Amino acid sequence: MRTRNTYRRGFTLVEIMIVVAIIGLLAAIAIPNFVKARSLSQQNACVENMRQIFGAKATWALEQKKNLTDTPNASDLFGATAYIRETPTCPGGGSYLLQPVDTKPTCNIPTHSL
Repeated sequence: MRTRNTYRRGFTLVEIMIVVAIIGLLAAIAIPNFVKARSLSQQNACVENMRQIFGAKATWALEQKKNLTDTPNASDLFGATAYIRETPTCPGGGSYLLQPVDTKPTCNIPTHSL
């Protein structure tokens, strides 16, 4: 009499469910951290853009012999032959308000402040 060896291949439903539960738990922990890191990165990039704008305003006022209360136009600061080649945009979707030379530029997103 010949015995036949049967091998069990594959995974059981319980094993698959445990793996899926572990992956779900890891995703639940990781996704909020990714969202937080993304918003912090956008905030830091926006602040750096505002610092560049503030420096460009100071340079513009010095070279053009302007007062600290004068406000430059976007065309004075941004362009191929100006102080900043391309107009900076807020990565979070906000917009910049240039302000007078002695005032820091602002973004309309409240958490983005210089």
